[in-house]
Amino acid sequence: MTHRLEFYFDCSSPWTYLAFERALVMFDGDDLEIRWKPILVGGIFNTVNPGVYETRANPVPAKLTYMHKDLQDWARVTGLNIGWPPVFPVNSVKAMRGAFFALEHDALVPYAQAVFRRYWGELADISQDDELRSIVTGVGLDEDAFFSAIATQQCKDKLRATTDELMQRGGFGSPTMFLDGDDMYFGNDRLELIRARLDRP
Repeated sequence: MTHRLEFYFDCSSPWTYLAFERALVMFDGDDLEIRWKPILVGGIFNTVNPGVYETRANPVPAKLTYMHKDLQDWARVTGLNIGWPPVFPVNSVKAMRGAFFALEHDALVPYAQAVFRRYWGELADISQDDELRSIVTGVGLDEDAFFSAIATQQCKDKLRATTDELMQRGGFGSPTMFLDGDDMYFGNDRLELIRARLDRP
């Protein structure tokens, strides 16, 4: 039986970076099709999860310290270099529109990996065209076609549609995954639960 995992993601989240890379490894060779669905997580926060902004504005110091420690623990286990970008949160709208262009050119995985790495590994501002241009050419995509595509109404509508779709399905952040329809999982640390579900007789 072939399973289907719908993976909603925004590259502006470090936990999504971890989940993206781990999913590629954990489910490699399985009878599982991953359907990548770019979203704009800020739009979700604005609509259904505004408490995120209150938490950022008034963090619990001990919890914030632990979160950074937890993130580095996961980064070491996963083999990723994750820092904290000076520009956070970042406007990821162009990068995430670009994910649709990459998807149409069979380059979603290397493109998303490059965006994640540039932002979380190199701490660059991925809202800037120069950074996106470097990413796009680095994964072998045409930069002129890329920038033309992400400026179209069609591309804008695609990103809005997947973002709205996730909220309609009960999602509230990134990464959110659905296994075989409506079995929802949220967060990097839920991949093991997906693995367990797949292994269940």
